[in-house]
Amino acid sequence: MVRTSVWLASVASAAVMGAASAAQDLVYEPVNPNFGGNPFNSAHLLATAEAQNRYTRPGTTGLGTSQADLFVRQLQSRLLSGLSAQIADAIFGENPQESGTLVFGNQTITFQRGLDSITLTIFDSDTGETTTIVIPQLAVN
Repeated sequence: MVRTSVWLASVASAAVMGAASAAQDLVYEPVNPNFGGNPFNSAHLLATAEAQNRYTRPGTTGLGTSQADLFVRQLQSRLLSGLSAQIADAIFGENPQESGTLVFGNQTITFQRGLDSITLTIFDSDTGETTTIVIPQLAVN
């Protein structure tokens, strides 16, 4: 009985040793395509990340993605672009001004040309917030 159990133990250990000798080397392959993984994983990883994302930007609650909301944002963008073109023309155009004021809704934008810079001041009358932008001028010798 003892010899049988020793013989079974030796057969079992030989089987385990044989299985271990047939094993292959472990090779790490990244999943993320940014680190060398399969590029077909990118869509799946992005969808998984977006599904898990619970972050919302502060101040964006209430902004929808309806067609009306998109139209309002595009219209605001075009109006602000036109306003910035007017300011740039007043400062750098054919007839540059030394100072000026533009009013757009609740915002008052003033500019003042100095010796080495141009100072833009944006005042929001609703919040009382003031933003100052200093643009250095190119000195020509």
